[in-house]
Amino acid sequence: MAASGPSPEGQIARHVVASTEAGERVDRCLAAAFAASHPELSRSRIKLLIEQGNLRMSEAAGAAPATIDEPSYRVKPGQDFALTIPAPEAAVPQGQAIALSIVYEDKDLIVIDKPAGMVVHPAPGNPDNTLVNALIAHCGESLSGIGGVRRPGIVHRIDKDTSGLVVAAKNDAAHHALSEAFAAHDIEREYRCFVWGLPSPKSGTIEGNIGRHGIDRKRMTIVKSGGKHAVTHYRTLTVFGLGAAELACNLETGRTHQIRVHLAAIGHPLIGDTTYGKVTPARRAKLPAAAAEFARHFPRQALHAAILGFAHPRTGKPMRWETPLPADLVELKKKLAG
Repeated sequence: MAASGPSPEGQIARHVVASTEAGERVDRCLAAAFAASHPELSRSRIKLLIEQGNLRMSEAAGAAPATIDEPSYRVKPGQDFALTIPAPEAAVPQGQAIALSIVYEDKDLIVIDKPAGMVVHPAPGNPDNTLVNALIAHCGESLSGIGGVRRPGIVHRIDKDTSGLVVAAKNDAAHHALSEAFAAHDIEREYRCFVWGLPSPKSGTIEGNIGRHGIDRKRMTIVKSGGKHAVTHYRTLTVFGLGAAELACNLETGRTHQIRVHLAAIGHPLIGDTTYGKVTPARRAKLPAAAAEFARHFPRQALHAAILGFAHPRTGKPMRWETPLPADLVELKKKLAG
């Protein structure tokens, strides 16, 4: 039997062990008991709370409670457990009032159409004005907390200069479910991009492990040994003479810079990609002069996360969103088409 109520330290969730639960680990027992009343409490979150000394147990009515700090403790029938759920701590970083293009939002998650130029998460050199700062300010009290901190759960990232769809979780349960879906590759992700040259064949699969570059540690590269398995499927949507093409790319895996590295490896780097996109004058000459000049000086990698789909972490309902090309890529496409 599970119940809950307030306390000065936070919320108290209670459970009296039934005979059918005898011998179970206490973290597993409480995770099942609180699944309906506290869906934000994943088993890993309960385990952490227990290790932090937030679980008290009474053997019988009126008995002095004891602290249980071992998640592997085996429960007995009739034991009365009280788990203190601390109020979420203030987020670090802090929220900032930054305009967001919200595609979808409910109590578990939020989907954003991120503009190019916005960093997803604070890091050295980008301490603020990030998507996380904006989400903390926007979501406010609707964030029940990730790991006890009132912040959004970022389960995947796209590069600063890539535009498009990003999902963030609002609670531990959604964060755990979405993280598992991404790890199992149960996510639909499709990108639109513009590359130099015309890939041959027009549709295909690029497969190659990706790891850090041996000399330039800020770059990724295809490696012969080690690295992480990576698979990218592409198909050509539009060709612009012999000089450029618009592609759709579907990811089986989600490695750092995966599309950029894979397309550069087959000789078709993204337009605007100064890290992986070295382009010769001979290749630029395959486009009309005005188009080649515009593409040569395009200010960011021409990559957009256009489609995102997954099963909703609470309901299991299939969810899918699609966002059109942003204005700068529409302009690039127009220039390439002449």
